[in-house]
Amino acid sequence: MPPSPETLLPDVEFAPGSPPLVHADAAGDPARWTAAHRDALRATVAGHGSVLVRGLGLTDAVGTEAVFRRLTSDRLMADREPFAPRRRYADGVYSSTKWPANQQMCMHHESSYALEFPGLLLFACLEAPGAGGATCLADGSAVLDALPAELTERFEREGWLLNRTYNDEIGASVAEAFGTDDRGAVERYCRGNGIAWEWRLDGSLRTSQHRSAVVRHPVTGRRCWFNQIAFLSEWTMDPEVREYLVDVYGPDQLPFTTRFGGGDPIDEDIVRTVNEVYEAHTVREPWRAGDLLLVDNIRTAHSREPFDGPREVLAALGDPVRRSDCEVRTV
Repeated sequence: MPPSPETLLPDVEFAPGSPPLVHADAAGDPARWTAAHRDALRATVAGHGSVLVRGLGLTDAVGTEAVFRRLTSDRLMADREPFAPRRRYADGVYSSTKWPANQQMCMHHESSYALEFPGLLLFACLEAPGAGGATCLADGSAVLDALPAELTERFEREGWLLNRTYNDEIGASVAEAFGTDDRGAVERYCRGNGIAWEWRLDGSLRTSQHRSAVVRHPVTGRRCWFNQIAFLSEWTMDPEVREYLVDVYGPDQLPFTTRFGGGDPIDEDIVRTVNEVYEAHTVREPWRAGDLLLVDNIRTAHSREPFDGPREVLAALGDPVRRSDCEVRTV
């Protein structure tokens, strides 16, 4: 019997508290090495939810794009409905989300509020920070099992709501989120993607979208906690930032916040519980320049720690998945 693709990877390390780590000998040609080990890398992600490749020597956006494209089974996705702006390096290749360096970016599954989202996330570190800044990971299936049953049962029954108010002062603008500021085009996008919308008298846009909080992995069938209930909650914001935003915009026009699917508020204790369970299941490995990280976005949540100094991490969204292909059916 031929060896499985995963066994063909050199020097895979499995250490408690860290993602699987592969040491690559790219000999100055990371794209060629990646192409040769593509199936093995993807098998590791399928089996363990992620893999960190060290030693590729990635140094620029052009070389990183070539590596990203050799690893995806389909197109690289455009970043739609982002909650904060990114820099675009090439089609489908972006900077990491612009988020204050001194603030924690909490665990979330990328674009879990969309009808189509990436099955695979690709990250490349071109410049590692002086301290902190790790991209941390947590298994969504284990998190689901560890959360209080009454909480997950309610979210599974009701789903969750993401409410957003777009303006030009904070967060992503309408043009950044939808790729256009043409009202007709924005409305067509919302209509086609299950998003309720309202143009306010001051010209701002308010949207609301109802999504499932638990999905079934389309390949493995595992049930996973898959959402941004805690991350996009007002209670995850820095308290001073939240107080300022409520004072300026009011509690109903925050840039983003989350609710139970029936519209009830999600209180601070629930958000704290979710984040504590995430932290208990977190694995991390500090970035080194040249690293590549692959993440199964449905199975594995990711976050970003605060950091000091410059940090340049590129990101791409691959293997698009339709929400309808992984909904949990309830009776």
